[in-house]
Amino acid sequence: MNCDIMKADAYKIVDDVYWVGVLDWDIRDYHGYSLNGTTYNCYLVFGEDKVALIDNVYPGKSEQFWGRIKDAFEKEGREFKIDVVIQNHIENDHSGSLGEVVAKFPDVEVYCSKKAEPGLKNHLPELADFEFNTVKTGDSLDIGGKTFQFVNAPMLHWPDSMFTMLMEDGILFSNDAFGQHICLSERLDTDVDPVILTEAARKYYANLITLASPMVGRKIEELASLGLVDILKMIAPCHGQIFTNPSFILDLYTKWSTGSYEGNKITFIYDTMHHSTQRMAYAMAEGVMSEGVEVKMYFMHDDDKSDAVTDVLDSKAIFVGAPTMMNNPFPGIGDVMYYLNCLSFGNIETKKAVVFGSKGWAGGSARVLAANLEGAGFEVVEQKELDFKPSEEDLEECYEIGKKVAQMIKD
Repeated sequence: MNCDIMKADAYKIVDDVYWVGVLDWDIRDYHGYSLNGTTYNCYLVFGEDKVALIDNVYPGKSEQFWGRIKDAFEKEGREFKIDVVIQNHIENDHSGSLGEVVAKFPDVEVYCSKKAEPGLKNHLPELADFEFNTVKTGDSLDIGGKTFQFVNAPMLHWPDSMFTMLMEDGILFSNDAFGQHICLSERLDTDVDPVILTEAARKYYANLITLASPMVGRKIEELASLGLVDILKMIAPCHGQIFTNPSFILDLYTKWSTGSYEGNKITFIYDTMHHSTQRMAYAMAEGVMSEGVEVKMYFMHDDDKSDAVTDVLDSKAIFVGAPTMMNNPFPGIGDVMYYLNCLSFGNIETKKAVVFGSKGWAGGSARVLAANLEGAGFEVVEQKELDFKPSEEDLEECYEIGKKVAQMIKD
């Protein structure tokens, strides 16, 4: 098979292990997640007997991938032949070029979880008759001086997901877990300001891992029980930077998955038609800030839902506001409300919530928002609807609501 190829350099992580991924500089949206570029990380491991490729890249994005693979083989002075593919996850951004690999190396062995096999055959019809090797936790593969141990990791972040540990080098290839949607010229955690890295990982967790929060701690404990944490030296995810200090990201995941947040914060998410609901939001925010509690404001007419939920992750309460439109919440708030339901923050902790808005007729927005938030795992502690424009007394009451809820979360 003639694959498109461009000149691109592989990045050597340790002896015999290379990053051969793709820098997608231009992507700005990925299944509703706003981003400023990302990486599709995959890795090439040279054993004495065989060469293994761990994951691959999005369909149509393989020019860099093949260029880096070619460069790695040239640096190692080895015959250009991939013997093994380890497919940790079936989603297209990690499996989309598997058909190219199999076509180029027809004798290649592909290893995946049992749940991954039907998904791969569905995503890649050209592999419908291909014979996959399915593995489970505790299974291993030796390619000559390099031994892989597999760990099933369902829902981190799909049912088919698994981790692969390179035992001799202590590298955990974790696929989507521990990733970040950032695109930088540098490959390692040490090359990036820790604040930037933390924020990228926090947004990634909030949007992609929150649902699986109950499984995060159990999986880390399982890795420890298997003796893998003791030998862990690096975590190499499929997006973003490679962690040479694994405890950095493990500690963050433990904090986010258990709700062990430092400080007090409340996130406001609102939209408005004629500025009445907006004025309510501002007044409530003033009440919150009067108690020394941090406020984050998201105006959903302009702001992005994936940014809003990032701050919801480590907030102790949220305020959601929308005016009533024909007995229902103003539609501008609908996207983020559906999204909150998908993410299931209640899997981490029960956060407090306030709903508010202006109405002109019978109202109804607050009632619907409250029901939706309760269904998504929030505890609604206040509802405030007012007619048309807020009066000075209304705004003072909004201030007091903000102050009251800030006191609740501090207690």
